Amino acid sequence: MTAYEQAVRNELTRWQQAMQKQPSTFGKLSTSLQHRINRIIPSRVHAIITATIKQMTRAVLFGAKFLTRTPVLGETLAQRDSAVAKRIDFYRKTSAAEGGVTGAGGFWLSMADFPILLGLKMKMLFEIASLYGFSVSDYRERVFILYVFQLAFSSQERRQVIYEYVANWPEHSRQLPEDINQFDWLTFQQEYRDYIDLAKMAQLIPGIGAAVGVVVNYRLVNQLGRTAMNAYRMRLLAENPALLQG
Repeated sequence: MTAYEQAVRNELTRWQQAMQKQPSTFGKLSTSLQHRINRIIPSRVHAIITATIKQMTRAVLFGAKFLTRTPVLGETLAQRDSAVAKRIDFYRKTSAAEGGVTGAGGFWLSMADFPILLGLKMKMLFEIASLYGFSVSDYRERVFILYVFQLAFSSQERRQVIYEYVANWPEHSRQLPEDINQFDWLTFQQEYRDYIDLAKMAQLIPGIGAAVGVVVNYRLVNQLGRTAMNAYRMRLLAENPALLQG
C-alpha cells in the first residue's frame, strides 16, 4: 500500500468514526444555544431562510439547472480526488469572496448571502458527484447529494441516521419512493437552517460582517467538500475495494 492509499484509508476511517459517534456534551450545549438564538431572530428572517432552502431543495430534486455535467469515467480514485480537491478549492475561495462582499453591505445584503452560498454549495456537490463518476440525471443520485449535504450540516443525532443511509446506499436507494414528491424536504431544510443560523447570524452584525462572511463561508464550503469526498470514496471503495490500486 502506497503512502497515498494509506492516507486515504486513514482519513476515511476517521470520517466514518466521526459520523457515527454519540452526541457530545458540547454538541448538546451548542444545540441549546442555537434554539435560544432562533427565538431572538426576527420571524421575517426565518421565513426568508426557510423559503430559500425549500426552493433550492426542490430545484435539486425537480429542476434541470444542475444536470448539465456528465459523469467522468475511467479514472483512478487518486485522479478523481485530485480533480475534486481543485474544485473544492475554487468554491472555497469563491464563497469566501462573496461572503466578504455581502457581509460588508449591511443586514439585508448579508441576507442575500444565504441563497447565493446555498447555490454555490449545491453546484459544487453536483460537480463532485460527476467527477466521481455518478450520473446526476438519476433522481436517486440527487437524493444522495441531499444526504451528503445533511451529513455536513445536521445535528449529530440526525447525522447518525443519515450516515446509515449513505453507508448502505445500494440497499437504501432501492427503498426510495418512485414518487420524488415523497422526499422529506421539510426535515432537510429545518436541520440545515438550525445548523447554519449560529455561524451565519454573526455576519449580520455591523462592523464585523465582512470578516465573518469570509471565514464562515470558507469553512462551511470546505466542510461540505470534505464530507462529499469521503461519502463518495466510501461508495466507490465499497463497490470496488481494489480501486486504490486501479
